[in-house]
Amino acid sequence: MATGATRRAIVIGGSVGGLFAANLLLRRGWDVTVHERARQGLESRGTGIAHHAETEAIMALAGVRDENPPGVHVPGRCAVDASGAVVAREAYPQYVTAWGRIFNPLRAAFPAERYQAGQELAGLAQDAEGVTAHFADGRSARADLLVGADGLRSAVRAAVAPAAQPLYAGYVGWRGLLEEAEFSPAFAPVFTQFTFGFPGKGEFIGYPVPGAGDSVAPGRRRYNFLWYYPVDAGAALDDLLTDAAGHRHALSIPPALIRPRHIAALQADAAARLPAPYAEAPLRARQFLVQPIFDLDSPALGFGRVALLGDAGFVARPHVGVGVLKAAEDARALAEALEAEPDIPAALRRYGAARIPPSRAAVAVSRHLGAFIERRLPRPEADPSLGLTLPGLLALSGRPVADPAAWVRHADAH
Repeated sequence: MATGATRRAIVIGGSVGGLFAANLLLRRGWDVTVHERARQGLESRGTGIAHHAETEAIMALAGVRDENPPGVHVPGRCAVDASGAVVAREAYPQYVTAWGRIFNPLRAAFPAERYQAGQELAGLAQDAEGVTAHFADGRSARADLLVGADGLRSAVRAAVAPAAQPLYAGYVGWRGLLEEAEFSPAFAPVFTQFTFGFPGKGEFIGYPVPGAGDSVAPGRRRYNFLWYYPVDAGAALDDLLTDAAGHRHALSIPPALIRPRHIAALQADAAARLPAPYAEAPLRARQFLVQPIFDLDSPALGFGRVALLGDAGFVARPHVGVGVLKAAEDARALAEALEAEPDIPAALRRYGAARIPPSRAAVAVSRHLGAFIERRLPRPEADPSLGLTLPGLLALSGRPVADPAAWVRHADAH
């Protein structure tokens, strides 16, 4: 499209992946606009995530300059038994943080006039000269490149790779955030632990994250919990994703629309199965989010002048804890490929060659870590054929390793 002029990019999806790509391209001289289907509220979405030094480095490349701590520092992970006693430990110093701690600085670094909310992609068309995005409100935009960073439900992927569909793993993730001050004094000794528990139904994980205003000060932090909870496909999952008005939501359900009886059932299980004081987290939570767990593997990341990025291309189960990092690394690799290769289709082939192997590795290892939940086993070592010990699970969760064989060898060493 552009000959001797500034190249133009349209980014579909204004979450962290889209903002990584948009900021990196903008700082390489591209004319970039972001089109996000939600009208407002992205800054409030998301709960706790693992933070990695690699993410911080890419944020700096994207124009984020922030001297504040990236999150709450934890020295490692531990696993607890039914009584709450620690039965395994893994030393792995890292920061744990909140999704907004990544999104908000990236959003602030991108020019507000280039970020268009309430823009839902209705279709796209491309030719040898460029690509055109058509939006549901009747508007269109044309560019040299279109980046699909619109997540699991990607409209871009549906247009270029309709056969690539999310595969349900057989369980959901119940999430919640609580203020540190809302817990009883009995919770104080475990608040700062990165804890894994196995309550006979799935896997419970909890850890501290920054509080309001990104505060990491004691007393002002929050606690994030995630309970991987088996829910059979079909009637049980349909029931969970159906709101009070009878509407069955496709891949997730807005938190405010989760029916109270499902929350009550989870809390009853928490009281019966989780050791004290961890049961306090689901019992005291005021808002819940439920996330069906999916795998997604796309055949490519480049389709002519259209690129897929982050969860639009590959979705690894959250066990690996690298969703944000994967999106950031995709964005950096895309920007570098476009800088090295002026022909956009050729640059996207280079991008795919760089990012498909580690993306498939993340999917493979996340399946390895979640296989015991998928098979309805009480603990990871219940079936030795899985090759996953409890120390191995602690060692592998949330670590950015590109080679799945290396992950499994590391687990075997534990």
